[in-house]
Amino acid sequence: MVDRDFDALDDPVGASLRGPHAHLARRLGRAVTYLPGVATFSAVPVDAGAEDWADLARLLGRGEFADMFSCPATPPSDWEPVFVLEGRQMIWPGGSRADQPHAEPGTRVVELDAACVPEMLDLVARAQPGPFWPRTHELGTYLGIRDNGALVAMVGERLRPPGWTEISAVCTAPEARGRGYAARLVSALVARIVSRGERPFLHVAGANTVAIALYERLGFVTRKHVVFRGFRTP
Repeated sequence: MVDRDFDALDDPVGASLRGPHAHLARRLGRAVTYLPGVATFSAVPVDAGAEDWADLARLLGRGEFADMFSCPATPPSDWEPVFVLEGRQMIWPGGSRADQPHAEPGTRVVELDAACVPEMLDLVARAQPGPFWPRTHELGTYLGIRDNGALVAMVGERLRPPGWTEISAVCTAPEARGRGYAARLVSALVARIVSRGERPFLHVAGANTVAIALYERLGFVTRKHVVFRGFRTP
């Protein structure tokens, strides 16, 4: 595995939008955000000044939500705080693939496409893994597991800073939990990411100890603790 630039992980949203996800970006000056319906994540440089925040406000519109993810820059005082959430950034340290954990016999991982979006949105509404919008699937590959035809678990790719791919939307329907589906899907996606010469990483809420324990069992290690923040534009 070729060593990658860890600096890209310090600004994963900005690095994605100025790199592999440039086709899904809106930019004004040094401010950047995703297209509507794809994601609400936005970024400005760490040394952002008043002009950068003004540009981001113009991109988003008046009174709109600005999900600054883990961006440490502080917005002007007239940006209304919406949420603050402590979390972790975890990385896959290397190796050819994740260990394949146990899952119920007969489970098969399938690739999800645009036709599956209504089912994906329904699963997200029931499992609550985090933000997922009608065009979020355009960020990368999404994998799922079906039970009698119904989508009961999925995982997908989100941020794409150069050399890295974020694993996200890890979720299982309440009635299908305890079968090893999440571990199987994350392992399958790790293998895909590694096979194309990139390294997997992910973000998780610090209070979600169950998910953290799962990711650690699969081989992920904590790179750093982060703070996720959201604001409303003036």
